[in-house]
Amino acid sequence: MPVDTSGVEETLGNVTTTIAGFTWMQVLFLVLLIVVCVIIRKAVLAVAEKAIVRLKVEKSLHGFIRSTLSIVLWFIIILIVADYIGIPVTSLLAVFSLVGLAISLAIQGTLSNLAGGIMILTAKPFVVGDFVEAGGISGVVSEIGLVYTKVTTVDNKIIFAPNSEISGSKIINYTNQDQRRVDLVVSASYDAPVEKVEQTLAGILEADSRILKDPAPFARVSGYGSSAIEYTVRAWCATGNYWDVHFDLLKQVKVAFDKAGIEMTYDHLNVHIQQK
Repeated sequence: MPVDTSGVEETLGNVTTTIAGFTWMQVLFLVLLIVVCVIIRKAVLAVAEKAIVRLKVEKSLHGFIRSTLSIVLWFIIILIVADYIGIPVTSLLAVFSLVGLAISLAIQGTLSNLAGGIMILTAKPFVVGDFVEAGGISGVVSEIGLVYTKVTTVDNKIIFAPNSEISGSKIINYTNQDQRRVDLVVSASYDAPVEKVEQTLAGILEADSRILKDPAPFARVSGYGSSAIEYTVRAWCATGNYWDVHFDLLKQVKVAFDKAGIEMTYDHLNVHIQQK
């Protein structure tokens, strides 16, 4: 299908005629105009650079803001120069709008991820090195990009998660705080004295130097099951020690119960046969 280019040719013809009719003073003014615009652009970028550094913006977002601002400034310079040499600015804006619309429709998925990346980098629900759970995956954040976030799982797999999925889901940050609480539920036989079980659990918590004294650890009866009494154990520790404390407590409870003669029962059914 042939494209009507008569309007473009007419505009170019008018521009050529206008430039050809310029005096040397007008040409000199055009050159000075371009030079001044370029100098102002560099000054604006320098001021923006200092502001970004002062605000401690993430590296990925830093580069995006600088590139976007640079493109916008070049666009303004083109409009100023185009207006001076006789190109209708309204027509130029209409052309750029159509091109921008076509590009945005073609890459709308990428733009959605880009918007999600900007939200993550500005809101900062997590930073590189945090262990998070978001968008159906969990692991250590190794890189935050504008389109994808790179996550390393516990089994050393690398996952590139789209930022739109992460920013649109619930985000759980496990390492943002300095302290975490270890929660365990253990069971003991109904035959074991409650005071003895609680004292044994308290002794385990007291002996572990990684467990913080404030907030104080907790070990109390929390429920009655069909075959055993349930005890809840809560202990605070440094975030970096969480998993070591969690697994070590599980082992220490079993060892201490065996030494104290406390039975850790399991679900069972006692059948009594009565003979007449």
